[in-house]
Amino acid sequence: MVDIGGFIGQIFIIILLVVIAIFVVVVIFRSIRIIPQAYAGVVERLGRYQRTLKPGLNLLVPFIDRLRPLVDMREQVVSFPPQPVITEDNLVVSIDTVVYFQVTDARAATYEIANYLSAVEQLTTTTLRNVVGGLNLEEALTSRDNINGQLRLVLDEATGKWGLRVSRVELKAIDPPLSIQDSMEKQMRAERDRRAAILTAEGSKQSQILEAEGRRQAEILRAEGDKQAAVLRAAGESEAIQMVFNAIHAGDPDDKLLAYQYLQTLPKIAESASSKMWIIPSEFTEALKGIGDAFAGQAKPTAPRPERGTAPVTSAGAEEAVAAAMQAASAADDIATEARNATPGAAAPPDARS
Repeated sequence: MVDIGGFIGQIFIIILLVVIAIFVVVVIFRSIRIIPQAYAGVVERLGRYQRTLKPGLNLLVPFIDRLRPLVDMREQVVSFPPQPVITEDNLVVSIDTVVYFQVTDARAATYEIANYLSAVEQLTTTTLRNVVGGLNLEEALTSRDNINGQLRLVLDEATGKWGLRVSRVELKAIDPPLSIQDSMEKQMRAERDRRAAILTAEGSKQSQILEAEGRRQAEILRAEGDKQAAVLRAAGESEAIQMVFNAIHAGDPDDKLLAYQYLQTLPKIAESASSKMWIIPSEFTEALKGIGDAFAGQAKPTAPRPERGTAPVTSAGAEEAVAAAMQAASAADDIATEARNATPGAAAPPDARS
């Protein structure tokens, strides 16, 4: 027969051994703690802070020591939602902030503050409103570095006792109201238009100055050229007149030749198609007298011209010259009358009318 008491004793011993093994495993499991790198663990013994565990393998007293949640020792980046802030000129702007902080003391972060993330957010909001409240909208938009520096100093000083170190505070966005944004866009557009108009005016001014300078230089050069041309033309005409004058005096023309040349120029007066009336000059009679002198030899020869440097003519020669002049004048009057009759619209000279 099977001994029932011995069988039950064996089962009890097996169960006891299993319980002891489970208990040992549980004790070992609760005694060994492995802390990851960049984390720290706070140990409480019977409800009181005992020590801070470092990364690696750590041993605890089972059922006496209790490990609190691990604390992340790395630098953390927290972006807070937009916060409405009133500026000095009573404008409400929405500001997004980003805070960079790191836990330096796990014990202080665990026991000095209940929730350090919420505390940092609220402290950032109040400090931001205090700093931006002393600035107008333009200063708030252009003084981000100043605002960041003031926020970092205040947060770092306030969170020091919490075991935190605030390294950076950045303003991610500053959003003014839509009406203010429209006004700012219009202002910037007007400023750009003003600058463009100024640059255009400056360019037009410089262009006109350069064009005026170029025209002035061209006029100066043209005037210099005209001056030189006039001087050269006058010198040429003067030389030509001098040459003609010298040639005439060298040829020593008589009255007959001059009267003939004078008569040759008279037909040129009436050559123009627009000439309706022309006046016979009083010198025309003198020219005709010269022509009469030329034909006077048929009736009575005129007195010979005295040579240069000779003595004047006698009284008899003078009487003959007067008689010849009277005949030439009469012949000139006849020729002038015929010329007036032959030329319609010709006016008689003053001497002829008298």
